[in-house]
Amino acid sequence: MLRFPLWKKLCIILVCCAGLVFAVPNLRYAQVEQYKDAQAAILAAAQTGAPVPDELRAQAGQWPGWMPSTLVNLGLDLRGGAHLLAEVKLEEVHAARIDGMWAGIRDALREERATIGTIRRHDGPENELRIRISQPGNIAAAVAVVRRLARPVATLTGVRATDIDVTGSGDMVIITLSEEERAATDRRTMQQSLEIIRRRVDEAGTREPTIQRQGADRILIQVPGIGSAEELKDLIGTTAKLTFHHVIGSTGDAGASLRSRQLLLPSQDQAGVFYILEKTPIVTGECLANAQAIFDQNNRPAVSFTFNGSCGRIMGEHTAGNIGNPMAIVLDGVVVSAPTIQGHITSNGQITGQFTLEETRRLAIQLRAGALPAGVEYLEERTIGPELGQDSIDAGRIACIVAFLAVLIFMFLSYGTFGIFANIALILNVGLMFGLLGSIGATLTLPGIAGIVLTIGMAVDANVLVFERIREELKLGRGPVRAIEVGYERAFSAIIDASITTLIAAIILFVIGSGPVRGFSITLGLGIITSVFTAIYVTRMIISIWVEYRRPRTIEV
Repeated sequence: MLRFPLWKKLCIILVCCAGLVFAVPNLRYAQVEQYKDAQAAILAAAQTGAPVPDELRAQAGQWPGWMPSTLVNLGLDLRGGAHLLAEVKLEEVHAARIDGMWAGIRDALREERATIGTIRRHDGPENELRIRISQPGNIAAAVAVVRRLARPVATLTGVRATDIDVTGSGDMVIITLSEEERAATDRRTMQQSLEIIRRRVDEAGTREPTIQRQGADRILIQVPGIGSAEELKDLIGTTAKLTFHHVIGSTGDAGASLRSRQLLLPSQDQAGVFYILEKTPIVTGECLANAQAIFDQNNRPAVSFTFNGSCGRIMGEHTAGNIGNPMAIVLDGVVVSAPTIQGHITSNGQITGQFTLEETRRLAIQLRAGALPAGVEYLEERTIGPELGQDSIDAGRIACIVAFLAVLIFMFLSYGTFGIFANIALILNVGLMFGLLGSIGATLTLPGIAGIVLTIGMAVDANVLVFERIREELKLGRGPVRAIEVGYERAFSAIIDASITTLIAAIILFVIGSGPVRGFSITLGLGIITSVFTAIYVTRMIISIWVEYRRPRTIEV
């Protein structure tokens, strides 16, 4: 039990050294953080071709590139940051969903003109599609045609349902989303909104944001390290809904009268100019395969984009038939440009306008992440200063140091030389814990600090069990080496059982809990793993080396 082959000793030493090396960057937190931010900024500048300031190069050189730069991320309660509660406007998605059905329903009804007569879309509520037919006596036939277009909807209860409800009234066919389809659409919209906001925040280089759904239509967004709630709102950006429309004309009258299915949108570059557009877009930003910030031929910031295959074909058909006509590029209800179609466009294009370099970079991030499926309204905005976080860090540091020193002193007074061995293992245990937290990118919160303090107290439990078993074996008259071997053998199962039960509790907290509870469970779970490693392997290896070189005839534990 005490004989360690050389390969096993080297493996244990290697694991301890690796853990400590990964923990070292946390001792120079601000310096390493500046280094990582500078590296990210230099990479972004290289992609756009922008010059790199000397200040960034200096910051990038203040930490060795060959050293790990893994940091334990500080949570919102420790570092400060921004907090937003956003409400997703789900009704906008319902209206867009209904509007998108018009083309397919129109084509299906045209095939029945001999029966139902001519058809025409009629204005009505946004959540309804109203179609007037010229032969109201055959309204039932028109309703039947539309109902055949209905698609099944997967419901949570397993009940069979369709995506639309179709009714006929006089000469009018009325189509609305079914309740099941509305519920399914809401679920998809919230999932898409969560994912897109997460992508936008992650691509901007922020660390460990908290983005989670609250209630039926709200999203909680918390990002540590952001200077203000306004900065976070700029980071998330607008809906970033990109559409391409056929241009009917332009006017200087903001109140110009429009025909049905037309839009009047302002120009970004030309003050007082408004474009009259076809309401139904040619293609939308959902068709984009990629978007990058670039400089155009006039060395102005612009955004280059690429269409995917299916929308590339649609765009190609439109541009081939409209050479010489303008096409509007609309971003969030504003015409950013309306270039004249010069040729057949199938895959690439660019957006130019009155953008700064930072605005084009942010727009490219938003387009790559995808447009938000609906607008959001911020119900709650809070900026959390770092002062409270620094006080918490200082208090947590004092608690950790006091607990650490108390455990070291207790173990030395209780077990003498063996207590010193346990203390060495405890120091390694804390280093390994921070190395693991940093390498997996975990976030440290106030409950996480509590988990670390608890782990320090629990870390020596395994050694206490072993040492007490050794004492019992010595009282029974066994020799030093045999007493140590039997002590480890008989305490092993108790150590594993206690650690597994605690680890199960930590896993349950992680799976079921959220936010601060997860932070506590992560530090507790990792602390249990490192404690078992240091108690079973590190302490035993130290004792093995000590026995091998000292060969004591008697020992006191």
